[in-house]
Amino acid sequence: MNTDHKILSEIQHNLIVSCQALPEEPLHSPFIMGRMAYAAYLGGAAGIRANSVDDIREIKKNVNLPIIGIIKQVYAGSDVFITPTLKEVEALRNEGVDIIAMDATNRIRPDGTTISELFPRIREMYQDQLFMADCSTYEEGILAEDLGFDLVGTTLSGYTKATKGKPLPDFELVERLVARLSVPVISEGGISTPEQLKKMYDLGVYSAVVGSAITRPMEITQRFMKAVRE
Repeated sequence: MNTDHKILSEIQHNLIVSCQALPEEPLHSPFIMGRMAYAAYLGGAAGIRANSVDDIREIKKNVNLPIIGIIKQVYAGSDVFITPTLKEVEALRNEGVDIIAMDATNRIRPDGTTISELFPRIREMYQDQLFMADCSTYEEGILAEDLGFDLVGTTLSGYTKATKGKPLPDFELVERLVARLSVPVISEGGISTPEQLKKMYDLGVYSAVVGSAITRPMEITQRFMKAVRE
């Protein structure tokens, strides 16, 4: 069994915890994300999803778990910001990230290309690298598999113009992708309870990512306060 398969087997039917905090958030700090990842590891997480080379480097000091790495980078004129260009892919590759996740929607990227134009080039450059497609629709998931992505995630359902307002978590999308694709389907986006997570596994997902419900105390507090005010 090669390393790639070993990494996939480690996350299969397990929980991946997203440890991210953007600059405007109170927990924004590589040190804090490293400790957050360690807490997730102690709780039983089998993988970590993280943003930025600095955070990933610190997380590696705290846990020895497979890491799904992204770089969120906003470019003027494009809505694509999750590992949007070759530059971000190369930075994650140089850091030795186990799985690189990219926006795989059909939107125009900052360099003017589509995922259909950019990813074949990346796939050829890094044939031994695992890549995850962050998708928003069924059609994008099918295309991602055809392009050579190793995993397909539902990460961007509800976060694009075409899917805005979709109820999350997107059980329907997960069910359709699981039935259609041969590559692992990763459920990500809007999972806020253990019951929802269990339902995802009942639908046959390979693995699932939970973020805000575990690692964003400000948002968790806001949910409780909403109940208080109501």
